[in-house]
Amino acid sequence: MKYLLGYDIGSSSIKAALLDADTGRCVAAATSPRQEMAMQVPQPGWAEQDPERWWQEVVNATAELRAAHDFDPAQLAGIGITYQMHGLVLIGHDGQVLRPAIIWCDSRAVGLGNQAFEALGEAHCLENFLNSPGNFTASKLMWVQENEPEVYAQIHKIQLPGDYIAFRLTGQLQTTVSGLSEGVFWNFKEQAIAQELLDYYGISPALLPEVVDTFAVQARLSATAAHELGLAEGTPVSYRAGDQPNNAFSLNVLQPGEIAATAGTSGVVYGITEAPTSDPHSRVNAFVHVNHTAAAPRNGVLMCMNGTGILNSWLRRMVGELPYDEMNRLAAEAPIGAGGLLFLPFGNGAERILENRPTDAELLGLNFNIHSRAHLLRAGQEGIVFALIYGLEIMRQMGVQVTTVRAGRANMFLSPVFREAFVNTGNVTLELYDTDAAQGAARGAGVGAGVFASPAEAFGGLERILTLAPEPELQAQYQVAYQHWKQAFSKTLYNRHEAVDAVPAKSLLSHV
Repeated sequence: MKYLLGYDIGSSSIKAALLDADTGRCVAAATSPRQEMAMQVPQPGWAEQDPERWWQEVVNATAELRAAHDFDPAQLAGIGITYQMHGLVLIGHDGQVLRPAIIWCDSRAVGLGNQAFEALGEAHCLENFLNSPGNFTASKLMWVQENEPEVYAQIHKIQLPGDYIAFRLTGQLQTTVSGLSEGVFWNFKEQAIAQELLDYYGISPALLPEVVDTFAVQARLSATAAHELGLAEGTPVSYRAGDQPNNAFSLNVLQPGEIAATAGTSGVVYGITEAPTSDPHSRVNAFVHVNHTAAAPRNGVLMCMNGTGILNSWLRRMVGELPYDEMNRLAAEAPIGAGGLLFLPFGNGAERILENRPTDAELLGLNFNIHSRAHLLRAGQEGIVFALIYGLEIMRQMGVQVTTVRAGRANMFLSPVFREAFVNTGNVTLELYDTDAAQGAARGAGVGAGVFASPAEAFGGLERILTLAPEPELQAQYQVAYQHWKQAFSKTLYNRHEAVDAVPAKSLLSHV
């Protein structure tokens, strides 16, 4: 018997999944910690975490997994890693972390990225990087260079969060082409490091780690890590990918026209294209997908909405720490449109679909005589869906065909209200599968270690558990609610940007 182990390095928790490689079935899963990990916010708009905390929770989750299913570590054929994207971990020459990680929802580098976008030329950036440098990892590194020169001077290599966990597992400092692209370190046109961006920022390419294939025996478990985890020294680490490319992979979304979605810490719709494509305003971004090759290019077009899981957890605190399934039940008691109560769920850092502009969350239309907890919870779920559909409309304008969307049975897709709103507002068919990110990472490890001959072979045990199609009567009701939401969103956006910019952002307002 062979097993495969997957780790999901999230900003809320660390998840681990153990798969039986012969059947493709998950035999054990673990999450650590039980309560969500905190983000440090030293200043408004900043978000940091301690990478050492991630590692300790990897150790804890592994111990919990081994307690749940007793297996021989010698039977572990591969380890895969998926991780929160766009973070920045700085490693010194002694292998130590130099400062807290600047994570995905940190907004401090927006201004630097916007300056680079203008200086290098918007057309050049979109043609070559498919993105504005924006708030991505390269711009965060530039922020450190400008604001913490004493830290910058000590950097040996930079790492993405998943690269760092792989480093702790193996002692090797590595990354992937997909990882480079998520940091806007990759030139799609040249299929090489984005040297012009490094030159503009004054960043030495020597700070970038060794590049390895996404599916490959990248390195092996060190004696030190094996001792901490209770696993076998020499076990291959054979896959790593950012959370959204991996979520797509976990749903067998690999070919042009296939679409994946997730609604966990962030809300995402992710579609595969063959030809490089970009949004003129960089509200939707493109990265190298996990199965990309020069002969068969595969890029992932990603729209991301930050204020997803954090809104749901905030609502949970506001309604008395109810279990999430009880919150979902209550939300279903309110009518479609939540009795006119509206949530604009933008309150967790700069939102890319709003051109990285700072926009707070807002609750609109509250009537003390009408609205209950049920209305509040439904408005929250509908607000997240409406923001996702707003981004989905941008993807469609880019030529991404979206008719069927696959998602895992997890997070907000557990809610019948959320699923119904998503399907009927977006006019899409939803396929729900019994999988998650950690399981996807385990399947990827099987491909990289040669347990599976191809990515397609890795999905023998993937089970579709629900298909939900739009219903005309519900579509009509949700369209009324969505148009109401967009009108309120447009008015709020116009007022705010009139005050900030004197001239509102036409690309934003013309869309709504």
